[in-house]
Amino acid sequence: MLLSDPLFLLAAAASLVVLVVLAVGIGGFGRGGEFNRKHGNRMMRWRLYAQFTAVALIMVFVYFRSKGA
Repeated sequence: MLLSDPLFLLAAAASLVVLVVLAVGIGGFGRGGEFNRKHGNRMMRWRLYAQFTAVALIMVFVYFRSKGA
């Protein structure tokens, strides 16, 4: 079962982190102002790092589960 698989849960949590960082970044961009000027690029960099990590974890999950491990 997927919900008892720690690797799946880790990949899902990483995907949620991407969603949260993306939402904060888009929200800051939409409002503009000081927050966007100060943190806009940083939020998008964090999104890229989180997204890379999430995709890597998903690929590891798919690889190991296709091998039957």
